[in-house]
Amino acid sequence: MNNRLNQILLGILVVQLALVGFVFWPRQAGEAKGGPLLGDFQAAAVTGLTIRDADGNQVTLAKKDEQWVLPDADDFPAQTDRVTEFLDKVEKIQANRLVTRTEASHKRLKVAENDYNRLLELTLSGGESRRLFVGSSAGAGATHVRVDPDPNVYLTNALNVWDADTAVSRWIDTLYFSVPTTATVALKLENANGVFEFEKQDDRWTMAGLSAGETLDEDAVRTLVNYAAAVRMTEPLGKTAKASFGLDQPAAVVTVKTGDGEYTLTFGAPAGTEEKSYVVKASNSDYYVRVSAFTGDTFANKTRQDFLKEAPTPTPEAEGGGS
Repeated sequence: MNNRLNQILLGILVVQLALVGFVFWPRQAGEAKGGPLLGDFQAAAVTGLTIRDADGNQVTLAKKDEQWVLPDADDFPAQTDRVTEFLDKVEKIQANRLVTRTEASHKRLKVAENDYNRLLELTLSGGESRRLFVGSSAGAGATHVRVDPDPNVYLTNALNVWDADTAVSRWIDTLYFSVPTTATVALKLENANGVFEFEKQDDRWTMAGLSAGETLDEDAVRTLVNYAAAVRMTEPLGKTAKASFGLDQPAAVVTVKTGDGEYTLTFGAPAGTEEKSYVVKASNSDYYVRVSAFTGDTFANKTRQDFLKEAPTPTPEAEGGGS
């Protein structure tokens, strides 16, 4: 009797294991539906794109007059070629490497509704939208992907998580302000430590107000000029000034003079504790932008001593005048 019962239980266990294996075992390419994962999706038909990550970060892009922009930053221009290249990768994803058909696997593969690596929200010209989850890596350049609401998960080599970057800097030209360094003929820096004025005469830099015995460190001036001549942003903030930008009491004001004109860079008071940053407004731009702590500190923390060469330490022989 016991042997018969054990045989029945063993048979049930074998059936259960077989069922689990059938449900969770990765399908071969031949079992997948094949063709483009997004069906008749065309990259050229996309008019809006939002990329979200698991940490709550996101970037939103919109196409206006065939150009991609950042609508949350008063339509700051995006790099259209970068967006187009990304959407072309999305279009190339194929449904020919089926991994699983079950929702129970979604969290593990990072393609679940509330547990994903990336979520792409695509708006098309006809008004319809598509949602694509980009999940974990499976090695060898393959990434798990899933189109909502289809529970099927596929592998693709056409797109990975790093392609779907939520950092705004990934989608724009980060060069905010630039002038040729060779064209710069004067620079004035104002910060809490004073006002420092420099002028170039016959390819040599001079400093206003040098005292007797002080020697200008021209290399330090050239370094400052180079930083002022090419200011890079981390993100654009739009065209509207806000009190939180700290521009009413700026940390630094830089005036750059070239043969073509005069430009001013105003750095707001630093913001943030763990990740300090500055807001900057250039006189020749409509946009306010955020720059890194390093960039802001370069101008806000400079002192007079930073531009002077250290006086040589007298040797004992020089002090004694010799014998």
